[in-house]
Amino acid sequence: MGVGPGDPELLTVAAVRAIRAAATVAYPVAREGGEGMAAAIAAPWIVPEQHRLPLVFPMVDEAQPRRQAWHDAADRLAAEVAAGRPVVLLCEGDVSLFATASYVLLALRARHPGCAVRLIPGIPAVAAAAAAGAWPLALQREGLLILPTPEEPEALEALLEQAAAEGWVLALLKLGRRWPWVRPLLERRGLLAEALFARRVGWPDQQVMAAASVEAEAVPYFSLLLVRRGLAAELP
Repeated sequence: MGVGPGDPELLTVAAVRAIRAAATVAYPVAREGGEGMAAAIAAPWIVPEQHRLPLVFPMVDEAQPRRQAWHDAADRLAAEVAAGRPVVLLCEGDVSLFATASYVLLALRARHPGCAVRLIPGIPAVAAAAAAGAWPLALQREGLLILPTPEEPEALEALLEQAAAEGWVLALLKLGRRWPWVRPLLERRGLLAEALFARRVGWPDQQVMAAASVEAEAVPYFSLLLVRRGLAAELP
């Protein structure tokens, strides 16, 4: 179930109803004893009587620990359902967009095919950032491409060329440590002035601003960038 990017008020009515109906509230954590961001977002809607079920998803590059975590989570969720306890799995942002919950869903289908599952979408950070910045995310004749920021300048150069040719708006996630070389690249191509920068969308310390106002030395965590060639051709 998607709980949105940070603001508890951005949960959908369906999400709030599902939490209220649940006996068990499951949520991802990066380590044992850790606090989950999804749980923090949904905290106003969780009551003490509900059982909390933290599920550890380690932040590692190796495939096997991550795969094992998905399998373990699927088994624990299926056990709750088999015991007759309604359960929700909270997911930051949207439940099926770059989401750990998607891997858990696939594991449930493979390991517990009889387990009933319902997906409740959430507001993704990309949409919330565009709204907070009063920045049209995509107009009728534009395409929208959402992907992690490339690791190398050459890859981003090629992507920007393709976006210009196709009329795409780019939503670049996981900007972070790449920003020191992304900023001058966008400036050279004349794209910096109209790009929108967003960090920790929906949280109390949210930052949404023109990308040109963010210094190149910054390494902003939980940040994204919205880039388009320009609005002139789309305006009425």
